[in-house]
Order: sequence, then structure tokens, then C-alpha cells
Amino acid sequence: MEDGKSTLDKVNYWLQTSIGLKIFTICVLILLLLIPMAQVDHLIEERKENQDSAIWEVSQKWGNRQTISGLVLTVPFKSVRTDDENGKPYVTEKRAHFLPSNLDVRSTLDPQVRYRGIYEVIVYEGAISITGTFDKPNFKKLNINEKDVLWNQAYVSLGISDLRSIQDQIVLNWNGEKYSFDPGVYNYDVVKTGVTSTITLDDSDSYSFNLQLNLNGSKRLSFSPFGKVTNVHVSSDWSDPSFDGAFLPDEREISDSGFSANWKILHLNRSIPQQFIGKLNESNEWDFGVKLMVPVDQYQKSTRAVKYAILLISLTFLVFFFSQIKKRLRVHPIQYLMVGLAICVFFVLLVAISEHWNFDGAYLVGSISMICVITLYSHLSFRNKVLTRVLLGTLSALYAFIYVIIQLQDQALLLGSIGLFVILTIVMFMSRNVDWYNVGKRG
Repeated sequence: MEDGKSTLDKVNYWLQTSIGLKIFTICVLILLLLIPMAQVDHLIEERKENQDSAIWEVSQKWGNRQTISGLVLTVPFKSVRTDDENGKPYVTEKRAHFLPSNLDVRSTLDPQVRYRGIYEVIVYEGAISITGTFDKPNFKKLNINEKDVLWNQAYVSLGISDLRSIQDQIVLNWNGEKYSFDPGVYNYDVVKTGVTSTITLDDSDSYSFNLQLNLNGSKRLSFSPFGKVTNVHVSSDWSDPSFDGAFLPDEREISDSGFSANWKILHLNRSIPQQFIGKLNESNEWDFGVKLMVPVDQYQKSTRAVKYAILLISLTFLVFFFSQIKKRLRVHPIQYLMVGLAICVFFVLLVAISEHWNFDGAYLVGSISMICVITLYSHLSFRNKVLTRVLLGTLSALYAFIYVIIQLQDQALLLGSIGLFVILTIVMFMSRNVDWYNVGKRG
């Protein structure tokens, strides 16, 4: 016994009054609450994978991402070689490929929404018109004798990445004559999947062609710049396009009613020759096109919200902490923990409700529910009107602040940084008169 107090009494007094122990306990609780938040983050990833699986399943049946390449004119020729083991000449057949001198593509996309369970899948119907001209093949530039050219075996290939989505027969109008396409390609020198049509090459100096292609696809439509001059026009009533690939459009207009974009690409802009023999390597690296995207879906927004969980938990605990040291309230660690777990449940509610409703409505319902629960719990536990009002105002401001940041894309970092600076300033101002060395001491 010392000064009439036992060691147990002194320890108990220290546990109740030690500001350092309170701060340490709060920090430990915040770190522990990161465990359920990690599980929430994992839940969002799992639901996102389910959504991707649904998109893949619908795309397999409707049509995958489409890439249109061509036309490509191919003319076989005979090649005499004498490098066999016996030194005797033998004849092989090779292929010379020619790209169009002009290639004009006009495409109109009709986006549609399909559902697989609770998930939305964005698909489209594409109407694509392809016109252009070929110059007469010049075999002298390839050092090939025209006597060896098999003119009657010429054919053209049109690259289409997913043949299952073709909706109508494709008719090729070649120099005024109509030809039908056969499925598949005769070789893999230029395109890997597509359709092929044999054609007749006369003595004309050039050959004009046109065709109409109607197909289904999902997410993305791309084109290969195979023309010496390639002009591509794409339009749609989808208001959220994303232009990607090797080239951005020269002109584009985007509004709430849709978009239109124009590309003009020269053969000098790509490392693909206009005529060559054999296989063309890595031609797809020059592809370009447009994605029909949802700027931020509910899972992306939920993931963004989870990133601010530690801020929400910390500032809520901070309100209780300042009330504890200024208003002499006794807040037990279990009470901190219950409030923190309630905040974690908010993010689970956010994910669950947003899958069946829009994200904005889910956030409004979830945030109002949590604000009411935490504020009512504080009021019933401590019977302190000042704490109840401060907590209500703080939580309302925090949830509103996080919602605004989630909605933004380009300015999210800027606004978030400014918000954190303002919050830190307010905390510093509130704690300016606190005597940290004597907090919790009697008298």
C-alpha cells in the first residue's frame, strides 16, 4: 500500500486516464478493422470476376470484340529453286500480297444492353461499309517474272476476328462483278481469321470494290490500316466511347446523344509495306478503334469507396476521442470496435444493394442507415447532445465528401488532397488548446 492506494488501484487509474494508452488502443483497433475491410475488398473482386464471367458468356454467344482487316489481294506465283540436296531445280508456289491504295470504312454501331442474371453486358450491332481500290499488281517491284504469276488463282481476304457474329451474307462487288465469300482464309500470312473470295483480275489499271458487313460484337471495334490511305468513320448513340489502339481519331464529337469519330491514316504512318511476299509479322500492333465502355461501374465505385474506409474509421474514432478528453466521456474499446464494425458493414451493404439498384441510390441508403445507427448508438450510450450533433455533422460531411470523390475521375486526386488538408486543419484547430501532458489528470 502506498498513499492509501493499492497497485491494482494505480493500474486501474492509469488505464482510465492514460492518453497514450487511449491513442495506442485506437490505433490498434484501426489496424484490426483493416482485416474485415480487406475481406470486403476481396468480396468486391469476387463479384467483379462473376460479372466478367457473365460478360464473357454473353460475348461468346453474341459476338466478341471485333477487328476488321482488309481487303487483302493475294496472287500466287511459281518460284524455281535449286537448293535441294541433289542440286536439281524444283518449282514451289509462293504468294504475293497487295494492300489497297485507298480504303474507306464507314461504321454505325447500335449498342444494346443484355443481362446475365443481375449483370449488365454492353453489346452492339455493327453495320460496316467498306469501299476502296487496288492498283494493278506490279510484280516487277518484287523481282518476279510475270510469266510465273498465276493470275487465275487470285483471291481477296477480309479479316474478321469472330466469324460467328456475321449476320448476313457478304457480297463483294469487284469491278462491277459480284462475288460471294467462303468461310476461313486460304493462308495465315496476313489475317488469321476471316472470309475469302476468288476474283478475276483483268487488264485494268485499278480495281474498285465495295461490300456491306453486318455483324455483332461486344465492347470494342477495331480496324487495321491496310490502305495506302485509310479513312475510317465510326458513329454511335453511345455517349461514353474510349478511343484506343495505335492511332487516335483526327476528329471526334462526343455528346449525351452519342459520338462520331474520323481517322485518316497514311501508309507512311505504319511499318507495313503495300506489297510483300510471304508472312506479315505483327500487323495487329497498328490496329485502332473504339470501346463502348461504362466509365465507372458499381464495382469500380465500391472499390474506390473502400480505399477511403480507413479515413472514415479514423475520423469517426477521432470524434469519440476528442469527446472523451474534452467532455470527460468514458468510451470503452469495445464501443470503438462496434462503431468500426458498423462502418465495415456499410461497404458490404453498398456492394449488395448496388448490384440490384444503381450505385447512387445504394450509397444514399447505406450512408443514411449507417449515420442513423452510429449517431443513435452514441446518443443512447453517452446521453451527450454535443457529441451526438458533432458526430451527426461529421459523418454526414464525410459520407458526402467520399461520394463526390467517387463520382469524379480526373479531379479525384486533387479534390481528395484538398479535402484531407481541410480535415487536418480542422483537427489541428480543435486540438489547439488541449494540454496533452495533463489530459486525464484529476484536478
